[in-house]
Amino acid sequence: MRKIWKRITGYFFIILGIVGLFLPVLQGIFFIIIGLLLLAPESPVVQRMVNTLLEKYPDLAKKVRRQTKKNYK
Repeated sequence: MRKIWKRITGYFFIILGIVGLFLPVLQGIFFIIIGLLLLAPESPVVQRMVNTLLEKYPDLAKKVRRQTKKNYK
């Protein structure tokens, strides 16, 4: 049941991010990255996309690693 909610939330954030790309109020990229991070553990394609993003943006990678360490303690 938890996996289903995680998928639903991940897709919701991706859709919200796509909408946010066209609206000046929302930060589209931010929501897309959140959605990808939620979906990454279950999908090899999304995992590769996340790894590519984290290699391209090392500052973002540091923040993500720091945040995941806090969440899993």
